[in-house]
Amino acid sequence: MNKAELAKSIFNTSYLTGEFLLRSGKISNEYFDKYLFESNPLLLKHISRYMVELLPNGTEILAGLEMGGIPIATAISLDCGLPVTFIRKKAKDYGTCKVNEGPSMEGKNIVIIEDVITSGGQVILSAQDIRKTGANILCTICVINRQQGGLEALEQVGIPLISLFTMDELKSVR
Repeated sequence: MNKAELAKSIFNTSYLTGEFLLRSGKISNEYFDKYLFESNPLLLKHISRYMVELLPNGTEILAGLEMGGIPIATAISLDCGLPVTFIRKKAKDYGTCKVNEGPSMEGKNIVIIEDVITSGGQVILSAQDIRKTGANILCTICVINRQQGGLEALEQVGIPLISLFTMDELKSVR
């Protein structure tokens, strides 16, 4: 599947219209139900293969954000052989009480993996936790950049954003 075909498949599988409350608090009349493409093994396989190509040199660990970034990071890990750690929104208050599950990130070059970026708010919060472990964040890679301020917000905290697709690109393949 070429990239244009993948864009069309993602759009046709997950694009919804209606009224949706976004994590950012904004109301949108369009929405990409990321779980519809993340739960489709064929689409996830193709998304992963294209996202592997976006990984910068020197990446040591993939950090999949709860919940949508986890299946994508896992698929990328399977394709490229890099280890993956799973980043919780909040450290659990039992057991190991860690914010990340998986290999130690201390001193490692990390790439944050996310599904959809709107405002970048959750990535910024998670990045604070990741940095507390002593990790170096190279960038964030997402499947869809909704183009609603996330790129700029992440740049302000020193995290480049690389997207497989922008909202405009996906909408152009209808």
